[in-house]
Amino acid sequence: MSEQSSNIVSKVWGLCNPLRDDGVSYGDYLEQLTYLIFLKMSDEYSRPPYKRETGIPKGYTWSDMNTLKGAELENQYRAILERLGDEGGILGQIFKGAVNKISNVSILYRVVQMIDKENWVSMSSDVKGEIYEGLLQKNAEDVKSGAGQYFTPRPLIKAMVACLRPEPKKTIADPCCGSGGFFLAAQAFLADPKNYALDRTEKEFLKNETFYGTELVVATFKLCLMNLYLHNIGDLYGKVPVIRGDALLSDPGYRVDYVLTNPPFGKKSSITFTNEEEEQEEEDLVYNRQDFWTTSSNKQLNFIQHINTILKPTGKAAVVVPDNILFEGGAGEIIRKKLLDTTDLHTILRLPTGIFYKPGVKANVIFFDKRPASPERQTKEVWIYDFRTNVHFTLRQHPMTDADLQDFIQCYHPENRHERTETWSQENPEGRWRRFTVDEILERDKTSLDIFWLKDKSLADLDNLPAPDELAADIIENLQSALESFQELMGQLKKND
Repeated sequence: MSEQSSNIVSKVWGLCNPLRDDGVSYGDYLEQLTYLIFLKMSDEYSRPPYKRETGIPKGYTWSDMNTLKGAELENQYRAILERLGDEGGILGQIFKGAVNKISNVSILYRVVQMIDKENWVSMSSDVKGEIYEGLLQKNAEDVKSGAGQYFTPRPLIKAMVACLRPEPKKTIADPCCGSGGFFLAAQAFLADPKNYALDRTEKEFLKNETFYGTELVVATFKLCLMNLYLHNIGDLYGKVPVIRGDALLSDPGYRVDYVLTNPPFGKKSSITFTNEEEEQEEEDLVYNRQDFWTTSSNKQLNFIQHINTILKPTGKAAVVVPDNILFEGGAGEIIRKKLLDTTDLHTILRLPTGIFYKPGVKANVIFFDKRPASPERQTKEVWIYDFRTNVHFTLRQHPMTDADLQDFIQCYHPENRHERTETWSQENPEGRWRRFTVDEILERDKTSLDIFWLKDKSLADLDNLPAPDELAADIIENLQSALESFQELMGQLKKND
């Protein structure tokens, strides 16, 4: 992060402690900053040399608020939020349902003055983006808020983009886009002169036509829109690149060249309803879609099927999935076999622990290329990079960096992945990069892709065993997966009776 960005992030975040004392969460503060920074930038665009028509009605602009204090400031800010929520385009999407959550007027005044001192438009999109991403990361670090669930480690996102190597004038989707991290990394890759020299039409396409996103959570959806706008993705009054809703409900109709995504953690989709006794109950949500290979209440399995639908016949995907997707029976086994048959599921990256804000998460990235319909099995071999065994990071003391994933990117060989070389061999059993034929995988129990071969040094040293809560979490997850597979099997048997 640049020094300018870091200074502003420190200033903006410096006001958080008094706000917390006042009952304002990190997420609520970030939401209020979204509204205020947007208003300030719109005001800057309305002045020379830009003189843009911002669409913000007279009497409801930044300059109608920034000189006020006390109750006058609070009342004007509330009036602005209410009015702009009724507007169209990105403007209305960002301000829809907006309310002032900074009830302490002296702190509201300090926040307004702090934002007023900066010239946001004149900052490069890199600097603005760094500031906002810095705030998103701070928010994600607040484990209690659960905000980390939509924050994928940026080094991992960049590595996934580097492997897929998106090309100009091609489309990219993220059906659960969170704060937009995959879009920003893809934009940075495409706009980097070391990768491409974009002409004017390619730049326009990148800004307005490249990205398709869906986000379920309202607050996260707003953060994403603001994040994209600050990075020059989408137009204030043009097509909104991200829609709010449940991506799994239906086929959206569009088809894209690439999907980059990290579906939300938590295996089950559910809906809450009130029963006849007026009690709240939860029921597993199963999506019955004609385009899906099988029905399941497992969110990640449904997202994989959804991704397969929205990819063009030659589309490519990189998807973060938890371990259970690689070994679970029932619907999991059906979907793995379908992926091996109808796509080229060519690469799996086994991720280390300690990189996500939700503790104990064991995840992987699966890379697959969709193929036009064919009677032949499309996957011939699966390459696995074990970046988990004997590797561990922590979010603060030892975070994962871009450099840590360089070896995987080199092994992946994005320039031509058909020219790969194993680093594992009988002579080098510690090699992390190994090839398996599809026949070897099909012979495994339940067509399991949960494959590892390196010796775990911590297990050889009894004094260095994982913490008891980690071991317990592993046991519970395995038992839950087994139970869910059994329940799915029993459900299928009942249907067939």
